[in-house]
Amino acid sequence: MPLPKALRRLTPDSIRDSPRLRSLALGAGLIPPRTMHAPEEAALLAGLAAAASVVVEIGVYEGSSALVLVNAMRPGSRLHLIDPFVDESGWALPAGWGATERATKRVVARAAASRDAPRVEWHVERSQDVGRRWDRGEVDLVFIDGDHSPEAVREDWEVWHPHVRHGGHVAFHDANGRSPGPSAVVDELFHSPSAVEGWKVAHTVESLVVVRRL
Repeated sequence: MPLPKALRRLTPDSIRDSPRLRSLALGAGLIPPRTMHAPEEAALLAGLAAAASVVVEIGVYEGSSALVLVNAMRPGSRLHLIDPFVDESGWALPAGWGATERATKRVVARAAASRDAPRVEWHVERSQDVGRRWDRGEVDLVFIDGDHSPEAVREDWEVWHPHVRHGGHVAFHDANGRSPGPSAVVDELFHSPSAVEGWKVAHTVESLVVVRRL
């Protein structure tokens, strides 16, 4: 059972932000994962996921957005979660933050066990490497929220968008001015004179920009 919110608020930042202590408490179910998205963003992701058969999430961290997807997707659908659990570039998370594979997997497993959930498959490695050798068929939704460096976001787009079916979506988190890496890539791809063909911006909510394959 999670600790009461009032008690969690009294916890000093040095303890609350400790990756090791957070991992222990998160894995044990004493604290929820950090919420990394606005309610409006979660609602949009849930709506897209509810109609999807195959969803790929790039960048899982403690699992807050993965829980949104697990709770929205239909039984029999497939959710692929990709995270190396190493922030090599330093763009993905604030300094000192981190998550562990074991704790995050336990968070997602508890949520999946509580309902008739989609089938969850983990890929603990670089998202770009997974995308290059992807042979699981077409994808309905790719949620890009991993390494936020411009190079990594652009590479995620390059290797994953060919796998998205016609009518499917790619969602960029922390774009729309929130973070310089995702914002610069989205502006270049979809708001510049050299914008990519065959795609258009379908939704913009807070920092979430969703594009649709025509």
